[in-house]
Amino acid sequence: MTLFRLILTFALLFPALPAAAESVLAQLLPQQHAADLVPGADAFGPIRSDLAVAPVLKGGETVAHAFVTSDFVGTTGYSGKPIHTLVALDKDAKVAGVQLVRHSEPIVLIGIPEARVKALVEGYQGLDLVAEAQSGGTAHEVEIISGATVTVMVIDDSITRSGLKVARALGLGGLAPEAAATGPEFEIDPDAAAPADWHEIEGDGTLRRLSLDVGQVNAAFAANPDPRAAERALGAPPETTFIEMHAGLVSVPAIGKAVIGEAQQANLQSWLGEGDHAIAVMGRGLYSFKGSGYVRGGIFDRIVLIQDDVSVRFRDRDHRRLNGIAAEGAPEFTEMDLFRIPAASGFDPAKPFRIQLLVQREVGPIDKVFHTFDLGYQLPQRYLRRLAVPTPEAAATQSEPDEGAAQAQLWKRIWLDSKARIVGLGAMLLVLTGVFFFQSFATRSERAFYIFRMGFLTVTLVWLGWYANAQLSVVNLMALFGSLVSGFSWQAFLLDPLTFVLWFAVAAALLFWGRGAYCGWLCPFGALQELTNQIARKLRIPQWTLPWGLNERLWPVKYMIFLGLFGVSLMSVEQAEHLAEVEPFKTAIILKFVRAWPFVAYAAALLIAGLFVERFYCRYLCPLGAALAIPARMRMFDWLKRYHECGNPCQTCARQCPVQAIHPTGEINPNECINCLHCQVLYQSKSVCPVVIKKLKRREAVAGGSTPRLGQPPAGHPNATRKIEV
Repeated sequence: MTLFRLILTFALLFPALPAAAESVLAQLLPQQHAADLVPGADAFGPIRSDLAVAPVLKGGETVAHAFVTSDFVGTTGYSGKPIHTLVALDKDAKVAGVQLVRHSEPIVLIGIPEARVKALVEGYQGLDLVAEAQSGGTAHEVEIISGATVTVMVIDDSITRSGLKVARALGLGGLAPEAAATGPEFEIDPDAAAPADWHEIEGDGTLRRLSLDVGQVNAAFAANPDPRAAERALGAPPETTFIEMHAGLVSVPAIGKAVIGEAQQANLQSWLGEGDHAIAVMGRGLYSFKGSGYVRGGIFDRIVLIQDDVSVRFRDRDHRRLNGIAAEGAPEFTEMDLFRIPAASGFDPAKPFRIQLLVQREVGPIDKVFHTFDLGYQLPQRYLRRLAVPTPEAAATQSEPDEGAAQAQLWKRIWLDSKARIVGLGAMLLVLTGVFFFQSFATRSERAFYIFRMGFLTVTLVWLGWYANAQLSVVNLMALFGSLVSGFSWQAFLLDPLTFVLWFAVAAALLFWGRGAYCGWLCPFGALQELTNQIARKLRIPQWTLPWGLNERLWPVKYMIFLGLFGVSLMSVEQAEHLAEVEPFKTAIILKFVRAWPFVAYAAALLIAGLFVERFYCRYLCPLGAALAIPARMRMFDWLKRYHECGNPCQTCARQCPVQAIHPTGEINPNECINCLHCQVLYQSKSVCPVVIKKLKRREAVAGGSTPRLGQPPAGHPNATRKIEV
């Protein structure tokens, strides 16, 4: 039962998906004030039963209709979580008010004031959705904030598309609901013939092209309201190719075979899950559709796929490089990539869609202006076949898609995509478990164990931390309270495979070895501290050993920090997450020090302190370590071996413990021990441990027939000329 309770406790440490039956509007509206959304309004009316919309009232009369964008369209941002925007539409389908009410975007983390983003969102007041409907959503200019491109584009896209949905559903501004399709539907024909060569591929629309020269781009930016855009015009000749971008739906078997070849087509099909599709995008010219600023783990912010109310932004897990073009006569491209369109997005390959390209121009040291261009695509009829129209009886029996099954498909695909990383983490855990179980053998050679430990910590830092971003955080623990309110969901937990595996490994390790298994071996920031301290030692930087009394009084600081964050999270999880910046993990590990200077300075200060006091942050400030230490007291075994003489009179291990976790009386404090096993190296040392030396002297005396003096090592021993300190 103890193991079950511990695992259940850790299961609750993860955020859950909101209950599907309740709209986001119902969750957020009670905390909002009508006057803040629509000037002069005094109340919200009841939410409609047929649509997640609430009337905005002024003197009892409806002056607008309020809704949350994420109730109608996908609003997933850079963080992977929804961006909730509250919008009010008047009777003319104009935006009467808009507020950014909740998000998890890292805008503050990269030094962008949240007030600036909120002000940008409020600037959508007055947006005319009738004009947007007539122009296909392009009647307004998108104001981009440098450094928050994805966030702003998601907000813009969600306000426009959800606004059009609500306006049509309510008949605002004369907009009518879109009529359901009554004609025959189409599906991909797997038996369609492949085009013969590149000429045919381009000629029949199998691939579509967006071609822009420098003159066209300069003209587009000249019309930008910011005069700096025209002043920074490109200096290349107007006819120079700015970008020539081709796109095609290569998940269609005939197109894939012709464009990327049969071998790559087979690999593509193994990569795609059921219902997934893929497009190939190729480009050349001065401008890249990917951009040099793209980093692993992020979003490709220069292109987005748009189809009606579907908007797909591609992350690294949905991307593969394309090795070459198989079609005869194909031109040379500088960029060739495959992008997966997940089945859960609702994309229909038989309907038209467009690839929107975001072009940016620097107009200052950190300022940029942006303009979008569209590449329209319609799958040629030759690749489609008509579906029979279902009878009314058959249509009535068709069940709605199971949301749970769709979510399960998503996390399963993520796990399949992460197979290599999961195997790597599993290998690390297996090796570490073997070391702990066979610690007597592992610590027999001091030099060999030191090399192993430094190598393991290097892998933890470089691969687990900087590459895989598998850094646990106290934020996971504070999410417990959010999950208690909204209900735990395994689906949300499983979306991050490495975090899932790590937390359950930590749960098991707490029962056997305490918190040290993670803190001492698997924490990337802990590894960074120890490795930098080892470099400092090699450079002969002095090491400070704090007096025992001071060290003992500094230990509780991290517990106070954790309890403070715990208390704040009871009132506001969002505020607690901001205060959790006391952890330098995001700066040093997730963002690799690419962040605003105050955060970098804070992380650097902690690392500098660690050069003099080993693992300074871990020992005195880490709220995650404090939180893990509490359940670690439930551990079932004491694996670290001790002698009766440890602490009385011998103080060797206590003096050499890297984190001063051994009391002067000889006991190891499990709350502070990081299981570095250095005390177990000393436990077997024939040159340092007085107890081992004494045993060796006795054996040699018995073998030689003489009894050496107590405290004097046998002749020839390295310590024969000095007294053994105990």
